[in-house]
Amino acid sequence: MTMEEVAEFLRVSVRTVYEWAHKGEIPCGKIGTVWRFKRSEIEQWVDERLVASHKSVAPPSISVRDIFSPQRIAVLDSITKVEAFNHLVDIISTSSCIRKKKELSEEIFKRESLMSTALGLGVGVPHVRLGSVKDLVAAVGISPVGIMDYESLDNIPVFIIVMVAGNRKQHSEFLRLLSYLSSLIKHESIREKLVTSNDPYAIYDVLAGGIGAHFHSHSISALKNEVPRIGLQ
Repeated sequence: MTMEEVAEFLRVSVRTVYEWAHKGEIPCGKIGTVWRFKRSEIEQWVDERLVASHKSVAPPSISVRDIFSPQRIAVLDSITKVEAFNHLVDIISTSSCIRKKKELSEEIFKRESLMSTALGLGVGVPHVRLGSVKDLVAAVGISPVGIMDYESLDNIPVFIIVMVAGNRKQHSEFLRLLSYLSSLIKHESIREKLVTSNDPYAIYDVLAGGIGAHFHSHSISALKNEVPRIGLQ
């Protein structure tokens, strides 16, 4: 759906839909510079808001230590993005949260074909939300030589790849994790620790404890502003 179609469907102004999309408050993605919306996700989003309006239960915090695992961290020999992605799909699929490996792989590559998920500063975050994924989970690949064909906006090779998968219903949690990662990689010392280490347990400790071991729902408004524009879906 286009932004205009969503506005008509929700009976709000186009400007309101734009603001929701810009702030990450509505499920959407970008194709180039154009916002696009999946009708099924918009309908589900509306249903969830209607249900939420009748509840006052605060959602729990999300533990970064539960999302990452030393067993899903690898030093990559890959020199291309395709090779790196295939390796990380294999690793992340060892988690019980991933029930359909083939679907995950297809959607990761489909998402990447729309817009590069390179954040800059040598970091890439390929990500996807699927109904077949039980819970938020991540795999990490460290490339000592750098992935040259990642198509980063700052033209810097990608040395750190964090592949993230979540359930379609985890829009807010998804944003908070991406915001956490965005905040983390701003620190040059943290990026250096990740790239220069070949110990999965040491890398895990940096990722899980770099700027705090968990993040809470009440902080989402502040964190949203730190998510780079990589066409989130």
